[in-house]
Amino acid sequence: MKVGIDLGGSHIGIGVVNSQNKIVEKTEKRLTNVEKKDIKFNIEKFTIDTIKKLKEKYEISSIGMAVPGTVIENCIMKSVNLGIKDKYDLKQIIESKLRIPVIIRNDAKCAALAENKSGCLRGKKRALFLTLGTGIGGAVIIENKLLNTGKYPGTEIGHMIIEKDGRKCNCGKKGCFETYSSMKVLKNRLRSELGFTEKTRGEELLQMIRNNKKVNAKTHEEKIRYEKIENTIQEFIEYLAIGISNLVNIFEPEAIGIGGSFVFFQDVLLERLKKEILHKNLLFNKRDEIEIMPAILGNDAGIIGATI
Repeated sequence: MKVGIDLGGSHIGIGVVNSQNKIVEKTEKRLTNVEKKDIKFNIEKFTIDTIKKLKEKYEISSIGMAVPGTVIENCIMKSVNLGIKDKYDLKQIIESKLRIPVIIRNDAKCAALAENKSGCLRGKKRALFLTLGTGIGGAVIIENKLLNTGKYPGTEIGHMIIEKDGRKCNCGKKGCFETYSSMKVLKNRLRSELGFTEKTRGEELLQMIRNNKKVNAKTHEEKIRYEKIENTIQEFIEYLAIGISNLVNIFEPEAIGIGGSFVFFQDVLLERLKKEILHKNLLFNKRDEIEIMPAILGNDAGIIGATI
């Protein structure tokens, strides 16, 4: 058996994964605001305590960890979501306490491996995987393996520049893909256009998009509202199509998987995205169809992928 760990800014998931890449037992913990102030201590304590208990029930051969942020040679170099700004050798700490080998990878890459093994990209030897959430993460699968970029992690899809001197990104650059096409950007722009606060949840915004029909817009206010929602969605789709088409032109994947909170919006975004890519002059090699699929493993993808 292997143990997979999915670390998030406010959540830790730990699961025992069998040889069929199935989770046989899972434990989860929400990190409180107080615990986040000493996040390293709480990650280590919960991880070590949980795995010690699992060792009493299972023969564990290895531990895999999925981490949001930059990982170089199994060491976390920085993670904005975890509040880690400097080198953090979590692998050495866990191995010294549990005497079990540990592998640490970026969470988007772990999710890509999981979706390739038993999710939406199963059977695809060459594939792209994007996670659209707070930012944009991604991975390239070639011959069922992650693209090897050597010492540095690479595949920083979200930080591909798609607009010269564009919006300022948290990474320090301008015009990064994720400043235009992350789900956070879409939701925040919808809230801003419609005059809502951050308290307006994603589910409410999704329902507004679903209900946004031009034929139902009768009053002047309703027509303006329709246009604001439509223009915001269209801008988001256009930029997302530009980013994805750039990747398609470089890698020519068999399929593209998209995870993150995009999955919940797939019914209002996915077909529009496909049409934008196919019908605009974006692809070097023209085609009639493009295979873009939503991820299907959900929150289990990080745990499963960490063990592959």
